[in-house]
Amino acid sequence: MNQTLRFTVLLLLCSHVLSWRKEEFRTCHQTPFCNRARSRAPSSSSLAATDVTISDGALTAKLISKSDPQTKPLILTLSVHQNAILRLLIDEDPSLSPPKQRFHVPDVVVPEFPSTKLWLQRISSENGPSSSVYLSEGLSAVLRHDPFELFVRDDSSGDRVLSFNSHGLFDFEQLKQKSEGDDWEERFRSHTDTRPYGPQSISFDVSFYGAQYVYGIPERATSLALKPTRGPNVDESEPYRLFNLDVFEYIHDSPFGLYGSIPFMISHGKTRGSSGFFWLNSAEMQIDVLAPGWDAESGISLPSNRVDTFWMSEAGVVDAFFFVGPQPKDVLRQYTVVTGTPAMPQLFSIAYHQCRWNYRDEEDVEHVDSKFDELDIPYDVLWLDIEHTDGKRYFTWDKVLFPHPEEMQRKLSAKGRHMVTIVDPHIKRDENFHLHKEASQKGYYVKDASGNTFDGWCWPGSSSYPDTLNPEIRSWWAEKFSYQNYVGSTPSLYIWNDMNEPSVFNGPEVTMPRDALHYGGVEHRELHNAYGYYFHMATADGLLKRGEGNDRPFVLTRAVFAGSQRYGAVWTGDNTADWDHLRVSIPMVLTLGLTGMSFSGADVGGFFGNPEPELLVRWYQLGAYYPFFRAHAHHDTKRREPWMFGERNTELIKDAVHVRYALLPYFYTLFREANTTGVPVVRPLWMEFPSDEDTFTNDEAFMVGNSLLVQGIYTERAKHASVYLPGKQSWYDLRTGTVYKGGVTHKLEVTEENIPAFQRAGTILTRKDRFRRSSTQMKNDPFTLVIALNSSQEAEGELYIDDGSSFSFLKGAYIHRRFVFKNGKLISLNLATASASNVRYPSEAVIERIILLGHAPGSKNALIEPSNQKIDIELGPLWVQRARAPAVMTIRKPNVHVAEDWSIQIL
Repeated sequence: MNQTLRFTVLLLLCSHVLSWRKEEFRTCHQTPFCNRARSRAPSSSSLAATDVTISDGALTAKLISKSDPQTKPLILTLSVHQNAILRLLIDEDPSLSPPKQRFHVPDVVVPEFPSTKLWLQRISSENGPSSSVYLSEGLSAVLRHDPFELFVRDDSSGDRVLSFNSHGLFDFEQLKQKSEGDDWEERFRSHTDTRPYGPQSISFDVSFYGAQYVYGIPERATSLALKPTRGPNVDESEPYRLFNLDVFEYIHDSPFGLYGSIPFMISHGKTRGSSGFFWLNSAEMQIDVLAPGWDAESGISLPSNRVDTFWMSEAGVVDAFFFVGPQPKDVLRQYTVVTGTPAMPQLFSIAYHQCRWNYRDEEDVEHVDSKFDELDIPYDVLWLDIEHTDGKRYFTWDKVLFPHPEEMQRKLSAKGRHMVTIVDPHIKRDENFHLHKEASQKGYYVKDASGNTFDGWCWPGSSSYPDTLNPEIRSWWAEKFSYQNYVGSTPSLYIWNDMNEPSVFNGPEVTMPRDALHYGGVEHRELHNAYGYYFHMATADGLLKRGEGNDRPFVLTRAVFAGSQRYGAVWTGDNTADWDHLRVSIPMVLTLGLTGMSFSGADVGGFFGNPEPELLVRWYQLGAYYPFFRAHAHHDTKRREPWMFGERNTELIKDAVHVRYALLPYFYTLFREANTTGVPVVRPLWMEFPSDEDTFTNDEAFMVGNSLLVQGIYTERAKHASVYLPGKQSWYDLRTGTVYKGGVTHKLEVTEENIPAFQRAGTILTRKDRFRRSSTQMKNDPFTLVIALNSSQEAEGELYIDDGSSFSFLKGAYIHRRFVFKNGKLISLNLATASASNVRYPSEAVIERIILLGHAPGSKNALIEPSNQKIDIELGPLWVQRARAPAVMTIRKPNVHVAEDWSIQIL
């Protein structure tokens, strides 16, 4: 193909994917395994469990088809783990010589998890016949033999918690050898899938008892609580699809799958609390949520006191985990025991990021950077998209536009700032490009169905893709991030992985063919949803090796899978500059947090389109509370840096950014909580108020930690907002200190200056009120404590501090304090555990101000111990650097060290 023709084809392909085109993507009706599963009648599988015994400390059994004696038996293994986790594995029997081994997803379950297995000593026989095993205190796992069913039971009440195959919908299509006349090919549009082992799908039902709603299974733009997709009084709709896809300008309300797939669902209800289910399977998945009532078509009766779901996958095995809660945070802890807790980010990465596709050249970078300084707007990271490279060859620089990359980065670093460059998985097929040449010679690319190197089209044109399923290739890829290999990179440069679904412009559904081949003969259909995960993992490992293991990586990824939280951040992809996309960003970010991906955010302002100033300001005001706070825009949009919309809007945007920087100590403490417990930084209201039914479907407001409630403004020219403040305690307006009653919906006036945000009574918030150019320059600044007293005149909160960049905190080099206000006294307590290495984090930082909200008037001074110093209590501004800030009770300059034990008694 000559160059002109190649360029024309590329233009056509690019335009082909630059907007949502429904016909490009398959529906369930066009997906044979989904069609077959949905048409299956209840109890059609007619399976029985036989030969139930204990082997290697786990329950094992054979699953026999009673309706088809020719079907080979399956092997079932049930293991019990600490933290009340139940694992179910169902696979073909290897002793019966299947055509190949089915794919078990590697490197997702953390290495230490198998050691948590409880060694089963016996199986208890029950009526039915059934077998039960101990799960945890008061809970048993029960295997009913005939018909086959598995459920978790509360032994004290006899009530079920979770069940598997209670409707008899389990089906497992076994691999086959092709015989003459077999036609297993599937065709979609112009693409043909050879399917060399025939249909190999799996489907089953899972029921959540005592549940009112289910959540999770990202990624899509839809409500937080998953709406029913089938059943009585439900218009037949698409299942929720899990299939990583590059979807430009996605629809703001659709079950359609986007860039990531995390097959983890969490339920919640007022009476039982929460439970969870995780299916470790990286093939395409479709999931139905069934509405309660009698479904005449399926013949299933669905009670209203539980939620029934139906799971379908194209390939893989059953490797399922059951989490019994009972509280929402318990389920998150159990899930991250299996898949790992979120990585602890560097401090700079949770501050504000400035990005667009693309900053033109070094002069443009310098201008943008200096303009932030001129206008006193802090930021920490400036990003470069694909145009900074030499012809879309990653790890290179355009020598005309970016001739001095190291000097450019050093200038930013001198102000405590960082740079991020993009590195995507498609490698330009150019024999003069050293990366392609080496990958070709080593055979490191994904192969097509014929065993040749796969050739697809993406931004560089003809491209190939490293097979990062292979650990050897991941190590090779990681080496490319060394300073020697990535010429022009410096220690202040970090990485952005985009297009790693993987995106293939001329592939079926804009991705890689399902019959492409990976390491070990694994078909792409089997690992598709995890391809980006392995690529992300390899990139993060590269930054670890680059920094000799003591520099925490920062890698943003677009494609995610279970376990991605261990390697970096994610954003919600190519959204649009409209009010609907602003609104749906909240359930999207909340859902990612519920499934482990706590470090997430949406492109502030919308990637596509040109936001009106009001929308952009509202997006900054909301985005300041995202865990990942980045403005980003398409290259066809008008420039939209914070100063492009007039002086007043610049001030409003600056104020929103300042709020984020003031709250960085609080956010960083929450990231440490996520790192140790799996509990997300931003949370649905029901996670903090699990008995309040008014919170169960509220996805316009959210909690930041346990202390802040934020309500977005999602309509143009809004004058009022209805805000539900849950709980029995009061709430304090974050900006004014005005107190509001809990358990009530308040109709509040809305101004252009801010969105509604409230501090929960009974909490202590940590802030830094001095604004610098970047978070790095705030390191030694003093702290402000905002004490919001409850009706008992009590409050508490925490503060976590470390060096913000290294792994020394794992050796004990950190400060962790709990502040408790009770009986008129504020006490600082040490929460840091003793370190065997005797490593400590030194800090001279002090508490500069203590603000008391809700304290009875009349107190004039306070006594500081152990210094025995008396200090005045006075009226001071709630926010120092804000005009018209209300006056509140303030203890100024107590100057107690943040790392020490002390108390302050109000007199």
